[in-house]
Amino acid sequence: MASHVPSASPSPPQLPPSENVPEPPNVGPPALKPGPPPPKGGPIPPKLPRQAQIGSNSSSIPYPPPTRSSDASGGISAKTKLKPFFWDKVAANPDQSMVWHQIKSGSFQFNEEMIETLFGYNAADKHRNDAMKDFANDLSSRRIQILDSKKSQNLAISIKAQNVKVEEVCDALMEGNELPVELLQVLLRMAPTADEELKLRLFNDQTAMLGTAEQFLKSLLNIPFAFKRMEALLFMTTLREESTFVKESLTILEATCKELRNSRLFLKLLEAVLKTGNRMNDGTYRGGAQAFKLDTLLKLSDVKGADGKTTLLHFVVQEIIRSEGRRAVHVAVENRSNPNVSIPSLSSQRFAEGVTKESEDQYCTIGLRVVSGLSSELENVKRAAGLDADALASYLSSLHQRLEKSRGFLNTDMRNLEEESNFHDSLKAFVVHADADIAFLLMEEKRIKLLVKNTTDYFHGSAGRDEGLRLFVIVRDFLGMLQKACKDVREAPMQVIKTPRNKGNTTRQMLFPSIRDRRVNDSSSDEERS
Repeated sequence: MASHVPSASPSPPQLPPSENVPEPPNVGPPALKPGPPPPKGGPIPPKLPRQAQIGSNSSSIPYPPPTRSSDASGGISAKTKLKPFFWDKVAANPDQSMVWHQIKSGSFQFNEEMIETLFGYNAADKHRNDAMKDFANDLSSRRIQILDSKKSQNLAISIKAQNVKVEEVCDALMEGNELPVELLQVLLRMAPTADEELKLRLFNDQTAMLGTAEQFLKSLLNIPFAFKRMEALLFMTTLREESTFVKESLTILEATCKELRNSRLFLKLLEAVLKTGNRMNDGTYRGGAQAFKLDTLLKLSDVKGADGKTTLLHFVVQEIIRSEGRRAVHVAVENRSNPNVSIPSLSSQRFAEGVTKESEDQYCTIGLRVVSGLSSELENVKRAAGLDADALASYLSSLHQRLEKSRGFLNTDMRNLEEESNFHDSLKAFVVHADADIAFLLMEEKRIKLLVKNTTDYFHGSAGRDEGLRLFVIVRDFLGMLQKACKDVREAPMQVIKTPRNKGNTTRQMLFPSIRDRRVNDSSSDEERS
């Protein structure tokens, strides 16, 4: 052991350029001459596996692809970096037969240019975009900012989103033309303060040095009363839609009042509830009632029978559907000779005409359809319950205030302004037209409000205070409960109480004397026909 081994292994010396080992091409492993022996005293490189020896003819393991490619000048250039493809690598075991051993080098060649185009990182474009972004940031940082930074940024974004030019806005303000509602709302919401407006007016340097929002506002401020004109334009643009909403709301309220007053079936339900309640309260101070608050309808589901399932509402529905079934059949039989007579109580006239036998099941089936249709009959009630009377009145008051503001702007600022434009004429014609429309809406609102109060008093008596649309909310909620009760009755087996024809059920006769009289009349008429 005469040779001395250093404590730290030195790095191997660099070979001359002429002795560098060139990279193998893509087509396969070339047969290379063995390199020079390692320097004396240096580390010994590890031996390659037998199947991976350079120059070996074995093709069981494909040659690894090169990581660098030669350019046209013969130099070495790095490959374009591609997007990563995440997978789980499996080590190819030479001692085990695997499908990967069947893959031969060079059997498949992909288009290198295409894969780089599709999945390569375009570093040049990225650098160019970064440079443009830096340039834009540097340019914006050198611009003069007068508005609040957040306001300036938001206004610039809104202007770009609306894709509108300042010349178009200025022309509209001078000629009285319509502008997008969103744009007007944004400009009014981000109007400059008195201090910002003064700074914009006093700025006499190059306008290009201002930001986008500042340039836009400075151009608008050259027009007299620009933002007052915007308010007037916004009112001119939105009045038609707003007045249509008010008219539709008032129409719904008027139709609801008529529906509730004229609904025969709803009145029948109130009669059934009144008589049922008096029977249950018989002998107490609650009995003998002649009317009740409609809030009581919402309590029918709270009273349950002995079985713990059937509620007082279920009982009322069962009695009503029997009564309505008999009535529907009677109407259908009377109108059988006239095919032009419609039967609103039935969903199918053909089915009603086929019923000729007094059958409780058939009566209940037909009556259930009639009672279930009450929700559709009172459709406007559900729509009216979603309205807010106070909000509607406030809405109308706001329209009137905006009209007076536009009228004042027309008679003061615009009158003293000497300019040749169509804005003055457009605003003047609009004020005359809007004055008539809003006056009509105010009169209609008073009339409908009185109609709603009279309808509430019609059911509740003179309450002495304005209950608004509370009556419609109660009826809407009750209609939902009624629909659920009809569904329960439809799904549950109908319990028919069989009694002799000449003897009515004592309790039922006490509850519904009108139904008892109708049944007696039906029985006598059947006997006469037989």
